[in-house]
Amino acid sequence: MKINGNEIRPGNVIMHKDGLYVAVKVDHVKPGKGGAYAQVELKSIIGNTKLNERFRSAETVERVSLEQRDFQFLYAQGDALVFMNTESYEQIELDTDFVGDRAAFLQDGMMVTVEMHEEKPLGIQLPAQVTLEVSDTEPVVKGQTAANSFKPAILENGVKVMVPPFIAIGQKIIVDTEEVTYVRRAD
Repeated sequence: MKINGNEIRPGNVIMHKDGLYVAVKVDHVKPGKGGAYAQVELKSIIGNTKLNERFRSAETVERVSLEQRDFQFLYAQGDALVFMNTESYEQIELDTDFVGDRAAFLQDGMMVTVEMHEEKPLGIQLPAQVTLEVSDTEPVVKGQTAANSFKPAILENGVKVMVPPFIAIGQKIIVDTEEVTYVRRAD
C-alpha cells in the first residue's frame, strides 16, 4: 500500500532501498525556507542497520503489512527450532539465533506468534510470561527481610534470575521473557 512520506508513523514497516525497515522515530520538520519533510529514523528488520532518511510529502513509500501467524513450538533439533502452524499443520524450522536468548524459555507445546512477509519469517513473539521451577538458589535465611534484597537463582532451563529471599529450590515462579526478571510466585 502506497503512502505519502509525511504519513509515516513510528512502528510502520516500509519497503525502502530494496529492504524492509521499521520506522523507529519520526520528526516532522517545517524549515523557514523550502518545503516541509519528515525526518525518519529507520531500523532494518533483516539486518541490524539504521538509516536516517528525509521524506517529502510528495514522495510515496510502500507500506508493508506483516502477517502474524500462530505457531506451536514442537522441539529443538540441533541449532534449529521446529514450529508447527496450528491452522495448516505445516512445520517450519528457525535457527536458534533467530529467536535469540529467549529460546531458553521455549517449552514443548508453547504457542508463539511469528511475523511473516511473503512467507518468510521476520520476527517471533513469545508469551510475555512463563512459569518455571527454581532448580538452584541459596537457602532461606530466617529473619532476613524482603526489603530490596534479592538472591541469584538458576531455573530449570538454566537461566539465571534474581529472586526474593523467600523463594526456595523446587518452587515455581513466573518470569518475564522480555526482561528476564522475576515477576511473582506461581500459585
